[in-house]
Amino acid sequence: MAKKSFHGDAGPSQRQLRVGETIRRGLSEILMRGDIHDPDLNRLSITVGEVRTSPDLRIATAYVLPLGGKGKEDVLKLLGKNKHELRRMIGKKLGLKHTPELRFQLDQTFDQMDEARRILSDERVRKDVDAASADEDDA
Repeated sequence: MAKKSFHGDAGPSQRQLRVGETIRRGLSEILMRGDIHDPDLNRLSITVGEVRTSPDLRIATAYVLPLGGKGKEDVLKLLGKNKHELRRMIGKKLGLKHTPELRFQLDQTFDQMDEARRILSDERVRKDVDAASADEDDA
């Protein structure tokens, strides 16, 4: 039986996905309400795009981005400084038997989408795409 993980061929298990999404929603709600005792963190609007858990559910990596994309490094520092309080609140709020250790990384999804749009709008790429579409239509 294949071991399931983000790095293997099988991908994450249903349990990993369910726990990750539950943590994402809880973390988003806590950050939105400003329930943390750190006024610097409470002043920020932070988007939690995704939470990925390790196969053993001991580590949860939250992919975050400040609203507007400004102050990314400050957000990571503030979340790291408050990760123990956030973990405690997530555990209490969600009633998990074992609350994973929280880690935070910048969500690169929006940057990747912008780069893909930029590439696709390039004149040379558009010519190639149009030519490929014309070939498919002729077939």
